[in-house]
Amino acid sequence: MLTVYNTLAREKQVFTPIEPGRVRMYVCGMTVYDLCHIGHARMLTAFDVIVRWLHASGYEVNYVRNITDIDDKIIKRSLEAGITPEALTERTIAEMHEDLAKLLLLPPTHEPRATQHVHGMIHIVEGLIAKGRAYPAANGDVYYAVREFPGYGKLSGKSIDDLRAGERVDVDPHKRDPLDFVLWKAAKPGEPQWDSPWGKGRPGWHIECSAMSEHHLGTHFDIHGGGEDLQFPHHENEIAQSEGCHDHTYVNYWLHNGFVRLQGEKMSKSLGNFFTIRDVLKHFDGEVVRFFLVRAHYRSPVNYSDELMRDAKAGLDRLYTALKLCPPTARAPIDWHSDYALRFKAAMDDDFATSDAVAVLFELAAEVNRSGSAELAAQLKGLAGILGLLQRDPEAYLQGGPAAAGEISAEQVEALILARAEARKAKNFAESDRIRDELLKNGIVLEDSAQGSSWRRQ
Repeated sequence: MLTVYNTLAREKQVFTPIEPGRVRMYVCGMTVYDLCHIGHARMLTAFDVIVRWLHASGYEVNYVRNITDIDDKIIKRSLEAGITPEALTERTIAEMHEDLAKLLLLPPTHEPRATQHVHGMIHIVEGLIAKGRAYPAANGDVYYAVREFPGYGKLSGKSIDDLRAGERVDVDPHKRDPLDFVLWKAAKPGEPQWDSPWGKGRPGWHIECSAMSEHHLGTHFDIHGGGEDLQFPHHENEIAQSEGCHDHTYVNYWLHNGFVRLQGEKMSKSLGNFFTIRDVLKHFDGEVVRFFLVRAHYRSPVNYSDELMRDAKAGLDRLYTALKLCPPTARAPIDWHSDYALRFKAAMDDDFATSDAVAVLFELAAEVNRSGSAELAAQLKGLAGILGLLQRDPEAYLQGGPAAAGEISAEQVEALILARAEARKAKNFAESDRIRDELLKNGIVLEDSAQGSSWRRQ
């Protein structure tokens, strides 16, 4: 029985989908004005694992992850670059897809873009105005009247009277209340704009997710996810918009992942303390990055450092080494009655506790090393595959990884191993040791066996 931590209820709850056997899930995706960083990778990987477990649990999943391709940051960055917003977003979306493929993320069922759903946004705004929960202002903007929605604050646990005006929003003289937020922005010269009943303009940020989720999932669906920084005001405002328009529950379960931290601070572009996914992939294999993120529970904060990344690589190396020493003879189905599979399932059913699930993988790998069981090796590969891990050829993984500047190539390694074999054959053990030391200095570990010498990168 799957339980999930529902931010709205502030407790773990048994997951019961609206429609038996089918899950409708929306996750706030990327604002595509720049490259994705490791904090973004954490969110995207967390919900990728959740989708994979839902699939493994027998659910059909309609997974929607949006793209914000129009907002203030995109307009500002495109002006700085001297290109159109469309050119900037097309380039950045392609870069995002390239990066996420290297982290082994599955594509969502739908990946809508905000600019494709402006009509739906206008329709929701019209509905809110008709119900007295939104109002056009003299400046051409349309605002949500927060105090007209009695449930405002229920997701974040904030009392509307305790919220500080200007804490998260700019004070605007055109608002009836400082806490009101913009649904539609009047056009400014040179900006992208659409026709609307209130004149030319463009949507505010929050309204887009209400419209895109409604289009693909309906006005009431199972799971809404995103980073914990979106809980307030973005997700709070989504609830106000969607429930304010339709007068019924918007989402049953709200899931939020924890931050990636660098030296104790949240990693973010606004703070300037971030590493892009591409920065990290220059030094670590994409699967290592994925393993680093997956081995922590999705709601827990993750500290980032090169030392912790190297520790993750060492752990993933151990798992792959077990498969290399004892390859599965066939792709056997997972035996869900086995002790390892049952404990793996119990971990994942407990709010997707990947940290405990990964611990089961290490226990299973140790048993594979001890017993030499190809059947258990197949179970290891099958269970790890649910997390998006251990699906490559072990030798290709162990010998692969990004080539840092000046790093010794695979061809050079093979040539030195051959030279070492010749030296050993000639009983020139000093030369053999020198070659081993040279390889080790270059991050290459040799493993000698009766079948010859194999190698892996540290």
